[in-house]
Amino acid sequence: MAILTNENYVKKAEEVIEKLSRNTDRWGNVQMVTTSKIRNLLSMSTDIYNEVRVIREDKLNDDICGRISYLKIRFVYEAGRDRDVKAFVKEAKIIECIDEIGNSKAKYLLFNRYMEALIAYHKFYGGKD
Repeated sequence: MAILTNENYVKKAEEVIEKLSRNTDRWGNVQMVTTSKIRNLLSMSTDIYNEVRVIREDKLNDDICGRISYLKIRFVYEAGRDRDVKAFVKEAKIIECIDEIGNSKAKYLLFNRYMEALIAYHKFYGGKD
C-alpha cells in the first residue's frame, strides 16, 4: 500500500509536524527542524517539480529519475548532518516516499504537494528559523 495518496497526504503532513512539535530537550525547548532547513529541502524538490509538471507523458524520463535519486541522496546527507533534519526525514518517511515515486509523474507531483504541506504545517505549528 502506498504511503501517500491524494486523500491522505495533508493529514499525514499534519500528523508528522504535530508530533515533531512535541519533541523537547531537557530544558523544555522544542527540538524541530528549522524553517530554513525544511525550505532548502523543498527547494530541491521544487526544481524537479517545475520540469515534471510540463512533461506530457505519465512516465518520467531517465534524466528526471536520476535527479530524483540525487534528491534522495541529498535528503540522506542533510539528515546525517543534523539530528533535527534526521528526525524530520524519518518521521515524514521522506526516503520511503521518494522510493515509491519510481518513474511515475503522478507520484512525484503528489510527493511535492506533501513537501509543501509539511512546510505549511511546520509554519502553522510555530516552526522557527
